[in-house]
Amino acid sequence: MDYIQQLIERYPSLESVKNDISAAFDIIAASYADGGKLLIAGNGGSASDAEHIAGELMKTFSKKRNLPDSFINDIKKVDTEIAEYLIPRMQPGLPTIALSGHASLNTACINDIDGNITFAQQVYGYGKENDVLLAISTSGNSKNVLYAAAVARVKKLKIIALTGEGGGKLKQYADVCISVPETETWKIQELHLPVYHCLCQMLENHFF
Repeated sequence: MDYIQQLIERYPSLESVKNDISAAFDIIAASYADGGKLLIAGNGGSASDAEHIAGELMKTFSKKRNLPDSFINDIKKVDTEIAEYLIPRMQPGLPTIALSGHASLNTACINDIDGNITFAQQVYGYGKENDVLLAISTSGNSKNVLYAAAVARVKKLKIIALTGEGGGKLKQYADVCISVPETETWKIQELHLPVYHCLCQMLENHFF
């Protein structure tokens, strides 16, 4: 199924970024296949998008996900009663961390150091080679997201930027920049959602 073509049929203006969406999928899929994870940074509405993406990837999005037999067999060895409860309820997830979701760490950085370094600090602590940073900024110029991208470069993560038209400064850090063709924040965010839903659907279909 060509999920990107379906996306373009629903949102014709996204024709301009279809190749970037495909390239972003290739990067994330390769990372997951190699045991990597996806880190997501964004502010405000983009922080909500980060949490939304993590929720879609860490459990079923639109396709049934079956636990592998190896896990089923191993959990039965741990505790048969617990296994009986967990097996029909649990789903395999694709490891994804929304960096905005750690309130204690975020507020500690704001209070003790400088709030603009929070995402950079998290990328430094979590990031490993073969991981991916999805950097979401409607302007492409959010300082804390740029700082995170700079650290990701040093840590040898791949970087996907999700921005508005032009891509801002973030574009120069990114391996792939999905710059949706809008300039107003709320209109950019309206297009970000179908883009990342498409990516989630493609990743789920690929792995499950």
